[in-house]
Amino acid sequence: MVRLFSLLGVLCFSLGLEAQATPLPGDRDAFMALAKKGWVYELRTAMWKHDPLTPPIVINGRDLAGAAICVVGETPHPQSRAVIDTFRALMADVFGKPLPLRYAGGGLEFCGTGRVVYIRLYSDRPPHVALNADLRRMDEVFEFGLPRGREQSVISPAQAQTFFGRKGRATHVLVKQPAPGDTTDLEAAFYASIMIEELYQTFTYGMDILHFDPKANFVSKLEEFPVYLRNFPWDSKRYMQGLLSSNPSGLCRFDVFMLHALAEAPVENTNSDAFLEYIGGAFERLESETDVTVANPDYAPILDVACSVTTQ
Repeated sequence: MVRLFSLLGVLCFSLGLEAQATPLPGDRDAFMALAKKGWVYELRTAMWKHDPLTPPIVINGRDLAGAAICVVGETPHPQSRAVIDTFRALMADVFGKPLPLRYAGGGLEFCGTGRVVYIRLYSDRPPHVALNADLRRMDEVFEFGLPRGREQSVISPAQAQTFFGRKGRATHVLVKQPAPGDTTDLEAAFYASIMIEELYQTFTYGMDILHFDPKANFVSKLEEFPVYLRNFPWDSKRYMQGLLSSNPSGLCRFDVFMLHALAEAPVENTNSDAFLEYIGGAFERLESETDVTVANPDYAPILDVACSVTTQ
């Protein structure tokens, strides 16, 4: 899936890969390596113009704990709503703060401001016009300084952009959902998978991790095995099967472990070596907390129990 950070338009990043209550050394090493690849990245700005009034960027995985989710566009399909609600419950459990949810109709005007994650849902053609209307509205509120006259396109069935401006930061998520009515098993798995991924990355600031070895187990939802699907329609069987093969269908044990680490780390920046040092020192305790969370059947719909460090 596509994830972009923007500071007055564009913010580029460079990235710095596998769980039992008493972890084996290999498990610990794999988790630490994945944490570094997914969270410890260096930000480099490539701005259209310099604005000294934009506050310094601080990446902290707790920033969106308790933030409101505002859904616009189509009314959530029952499956979309189920995934969102399960994720909200997981976040409230781990971070101790609920994520308020509201549906605001066709546009962002009734979403309010403050700490809001905007999610636009669609099931038909890519909503290029609505996407740009959303970004213009966000620019008015947060003053990102987006270039006038430059339009953005929908380039993936699920994509997210985080912007940093004079009056704060905001994240826009665009996700394709099932069309009204029943879904096939393939459709249900596909649409749940892309929604879970966008929600997790949005609320944790975790980055994609390339997974090149087809024989190695997936250990994180952040991992992606490169697949070439450019010529297939997004709602085609080939596209959905291909994308589902590229990473886990839900959150892995490691991903839940990282939620606990983000919720508890006493650091200002979670894209830092200090964050890794905290994880290393609190590893066994975080593992124990992860055991309890993963065992909760309420979260099973968004978890993938098949992804683990164990070699196949």
